[in-house]
Amino acid sequence: MSAASRRSPSAKDPGRRTRLPWWAPALPVVFFTVLLVLAASPAAARAASAPQALPPLLELLAGLLRAGAW
Repeated sequence: MSAASRRSPSAKDPGRRTRLPWWAPALPVVFFTVLLVLAASPAAARAASAPQALPPLLELLAGLLRAGAW
């Protein structure tokens, strides 16, 4: 005994075309353009200067250890 199979509506019409949303081809183009601009001008992609907070923290910890507050 064979089982009945159901086909989806798109399987009945193999020539049927589906349309992509407008942003589907636009997003890769935008991302590629942004990466190309960043690669072309590396000065714009430089790292931001952050304040150095680690040395004062290490000095504070060393002072606490020397004072015996630990």
